[in-house]
Amino acid sequence: MSIDKTRKTTLIAEFGGNAKNTGSAPVQVALLSERINYLTEHLKAHKKDFHSRRGLLLMVAQRAKLLKYISKNDVEGYRKLTEKLNIRQKA
Repeated sequence: MSIDKTRKTTLIAEFGGNAKNTGSAPVQVALLSERINYLTEHLKAHKKDFHSRRGLLLMVAQRAKLLKYISKNDVEGYRKLTEKLNIRQKA
């Protein structure tokens, strides 16, 4: 199941600056994080759903790549994004 339309538009507006900025890296990370959180809860209930688990691992890897890109190009934006999404703990 994907994210409902209203939640998706609020995430795009919050992390992209406006409703048309859907392809920027912070927006992609926010949308992936929402889907990852949903799948994590799904897998807690359905422990043997290995196809969804594979999809989850692919999404986590894609989010890690995008976060690496953001950290290289905009360190302060990376810190704000990870703080807002509560993805990484401070080292």
